[in-house]
Amino acid sequence: MSLRVLVLHGPNLNLLGEREPDVYGSLSLAEIDGRIAAHADELGMEARCRQSNLEGELVTAIQEARTWADGIVMNPAGYSHTSVAIRDAVAAVAIPVVEVHLSNPNAREDFRHTDLVAGACAGVVAGFGWRSYVLALDALRALLGDRQARTVGEP
Repeated sequence: MSLRVLVLHGPNLNLLGEREPDVYGSLSLAEIDGRIAAHADELGMEARCRQSNLEGELVTAIQEARTWADGIVMNPAGYSHTSVAIRDAVAAVAIPVVEVHLSNPNAREDFRHTDLVAGACAGVVAGFGWRSYVLALDALRALLGDRQARTVGEP
């Protein structure tokens, strides 16, 4: 059985490829989603990608994922720095979440150095462009494999 993963893209990521390509790269979100799907398939995972500019929709997607997904890869984008609601949704679900950023927020403006969401996540991958998603899938696969091994080994 393949592992199911929600890949959640936050605000303004629908503009990838045209929005500040010097910071976020030249690939469109559709192209990134294609690369995510291909890598997930190589890992024996099914990735369902979704994007929203609305905080409440992201919270709902996280909550709904707890009923069908084994884990979440999420780029909360600008909400990383402002959203207690997204942080609380991540903390409320019993599945691992790996946060992703295309750029390295710590190498950018001071206001990006505070990440409210990261503390509720299993880990964060940042600064590798579209490859951050691939690295996050690898990390999530390893986390899920470790959990599976512990469950199987339990009496």
